[in-house]
Amino acid sequence: MLNLDRLRTLHAVARHGSVSAAADGLHVTTSAVSQQLAKLERETGQQLLAKNGRGVRLTDAGRLLADHAARILSQVELAQADLEAQRGEAVGDLLLGAFPTAARGLFPAALAELRRAHPKLRSRLEEMEPDVAVPRVVRGDIDIAIVLDWYNKPLPLPEGLAKAPILDDPADLAMPADHPLADRDQVELEDFAHDEWVSWPKGEFCHDWLMLTLRGKGVEPRISHMAEEHHTQLALIDAGLGVAVTPRLGRGPVPAGVRVVPVRHTMRRHIYAIWRADADRRPSIRAAVEALRAAGAAVGDR
Repeated sequence: MLNLDRLRTLHAVARHGSVSAAADGLHVTTSAVSQQLAKLERETGQQLLAKNGRGVRLTDAGRLLADHAARILSQVELAQADLEAQRGEAVGDLLLGAFPTAARGLFPAALAELRRAHPKLRSRLEEMEPDVAVPRVVRGDIDIAIVLDWYNKPLPLPEGLAKAPILDDPADLAMPADHPLADRDQVELEDFAHDEWVSWPKGEFCHDWLMLTLRGKGVEPRISHMAEEHHTQLALIDAGLGVAVTPRLGRGPVPAGVRVVPVRHTMRRHIYAIWRADADRRPSIRAAVEALRAAGAAVGDR
């Protein structure tokens, strides 16, 4: 009898390409991964891994079993979804991930509604950026993630995921209150070609979007400061240290020394939920998406 946890470990090695990366994905030690694989080799009577330089590779038998493991794990997910759907109740544990402004702007209302409407459902939130959340949904580490596209830069998603729109989030231009353009009703990004910019950190999806968008308008931005949290960005602008694009979701109070002005050609983030398609029938998934969409609608009505 093949052990499901050991098959999940082999599947992780096949997906991530190494024992250490599989351990990170499974949130266990490399020693635990190696032990699970050694037991699986004894159970199957086959060598599943072979040395490859300083790392390992799957043998032919390992690749064959890893392919079966992917299908088996998908069927287990479907079975769990069907059992939950037959019961017709949102119950059990539901793990959710969201980037910080979505966590702040959507989840307090959504989680409170889930607790009220589905008291047997235990929902837990963890903040994480989309580039972390997407693979964790694919691996099954979390059940739902809130991620985003920009209007001109889609977020690539792997196959096997379902998605639902939550809201469209406009973004404005934040500048010091004494900036020469602070009294305008609308601005264009090109107006700030000679300003210093406050950006998200390099490598983040939103930083890449900002560089793409500004360069597309003929602006080579001077990035003076980088901060992940919008509140930190606004504090830097309040100190007169630059300008920034600032989305409205989860923005909260704007410092007195900052003026926020709409951009004439509206910039929007498309906020949506993703989950594994083979879990689509779970009532808990449907309940959480419904609560998030209601929270999104309430934000849009403000």
